[in-house]
Amino acid sequence: MTFFSIENIRGILFDLDGTLLDIEMEDYINGYVEGLAGCFEDLIDRMVFAEVVISSAYALLSSRDGEQTNEQYFLSMVASQLGIGKHQLRQRLQRFYKNGLSALSHLVKPFPQSRAILRSCFAKHLKVALATNPVFPRPVIEARLRSAGLDDFPYHLISSYENSRHCKPNPQFFHDILARLNLEPQQVLMVGNDTRYDLPARHAGIATFLVDTCLIDHDKIIRKATYRGNHDDLLKFVRRLPEGRKD
Repeated sequence: MTFFSIENIRGILFDLDGTLLDIEMEDYINGYVEGLAGCFEDLIDRMVFAEVVISSAYALLSSRDGEQTNEQYFLSMVASQLGIGKHQLRQRLQRFYKNGLSALSHLVKPFPQSRAILRSCFAKHLKVALATNPVFPRPVIEARLRSAGLDDFPYHLISSYENSRHCKPNPQFFHDILARLNLEPQQVLMVGNDTRYDLPARHAGIATFLVDTCLIDHDKIIRKATYRGNHDDLLKFVRRLPEGRKD
C-alpha cells in the first residue's frame, strides 16, 4: 500500500449499489434481464436470451487485454451467440433503456446519509467518481441514480460499460480511473461495501473505506480495509477531510 494520509485526499471513488444506493439487486437484475428478453422475444426464446446476456455480463468480469470497451466486448458476445446483427441488437437495447427502466425504479432508493455524504465531498471540492462495476450501460446507471434522487450531482466520472475496458476487481480498472481523474493513488479513497470487488483497489495503491451497512464479504478479508464503518461513520469521515483544490 502506498503511504496514505487523509490530508492527501483529493478524490473519492464510490461504489454504487449497496454503497450509495439501497437496492434489491437480485430483483433488479432479474427484472432488467426479463425486460430485455421481452424486447427480443419475437427473435429469441426468452430463456435462451437471458442465459446469453447473463453469461456475457459475467464474462466482462474476467481479465482481458482492454483492446475493446466493455460495451464492444459484450455486444460482440451477445450478437455472435444469438445470431443477431449488432445494429439491430443495439437498437432494441436502446428502446428498452428508454421505455423499460421506469418499471424497476421502486427497487432503488438512497441510503438516508447518501446525499449528505456526496454534498460534503463536493463542498470540499473533491473529485468524485462513481466507480460502479461497468457491466451496465450508462442509461441504466443514470436511471438508478434518478430513482434514488442522486442524479443532480456534478460527478467527475461515472464508470459504465461504454467508457471502461476493465472491471473490478482488476487493478487496471482503478488505474484507468486514476488516470482520467489525473490523481495519484495516495490522493484517492475507494468507498464500497463488497470485499471482493472494492477492496482490491489496494492493489492499485488506493486506500479503502469498507461500508458495512450492507456488507458483502465474499472472501473474509474485512481486515484488509484501511477504514471500516457504517454510513454514519462514513459521513463523519468525509466531513473531516480537508478542502480539495478548486479546479
